[in-house]
Amino acid sequence: MYDGIVVPLDGSKLSEVALPFAEELAGRMVSNISLLTVLESADVAEHRKHMTYARKIASMTRYHAGKYIGNGNGNSVKVEIATRTGNPAEAIVEYTTKGGFKLIVMASHGRSGLTRWAVGSVADKVVRSTSWQPVMLIRAKESRSDVREKRILRKALVPLDGSTESESVMPYIEAIASKLEMELTLFLVIAQNKNNHEAAEAYLKAKCAELEDKGIAAEYQLSIGSVADMIIDTADELAFDLVAMSTRGKTGVSLWSMGSVAQKVFLGGNTPLLLVKQ
Repeated sequence: MYDGIVVPLDGSKLSEVALPFAEELAGRMVSNISLLTVLESADVAEHRKHMTYARKIASMTRYHAGKYIGNGNGNSVKVEIATRTGNPAEAIVEYTTKGGFKLIVMASHGRSGLTRWAVGSVADKVVRSTSWQPVMLIRAKESRSDVREKRILRKALVPLDGSTESESVMPYIEAIASKLEMELTLFLVIAQNKNNHEAAEAYLKAKCAELEDKGIAAEYQLSIGSVADMIIDTADELAFDLVAMSTRGKTGVSLWSMGSVAQKVFLGGNTPLLLVKQ
């Protein structure tokens, strides 16, 4: 489903926390990786400094991605270096929309480095500006010395509200789950004043059955309360590796607006987040 993976970097260690996730995705799905840096100017010295940095990162990324396909050298995963000049968010969106369907994997926080752009604000602008490209946001605090020593993406929480809009995330997370052998938990939050538990459970059971028919392990969970808070708390308490959700979804079983919920989870969550526009 994904022709390639784009990883925006700003030269900082914080922005590099996205790399292990991109490596696992690319290795398992045999997708190409583009390391994209947006420079503030066309200064020759800055460009040379960037190229030295980018080549080092590309070599490391190629090696680690290769380990996921079993050959240890990454020859089957192409890693390219791309450079643009100007506004980071605009350049990321423009680059990604050209040349096939791509997944953007980027840190949600990061500052300092070669270009000194704040990845937090850039990530927010990218999510708002993309028309159809899915964006996976990795929290800067995910940086750990052992992050490449084990599988990163093992289980995902998928919030739904019973609407076709919220379900627009399903093809995207299914494509990832089938290749990475991820376990999916479909998650629906019911408002305290709603008495529709049976309908909600029947809906989730049917969706799980569809996933099982596709060879994807799935279960479901129902909760009552504030939607965004429950998503964040459940992802934390059950140690999910990813939350995958649509940025829109209203009507259906629980009648909540996925747009505002997605924004709250983006700002307040602690788990890597895959956002897909309907």
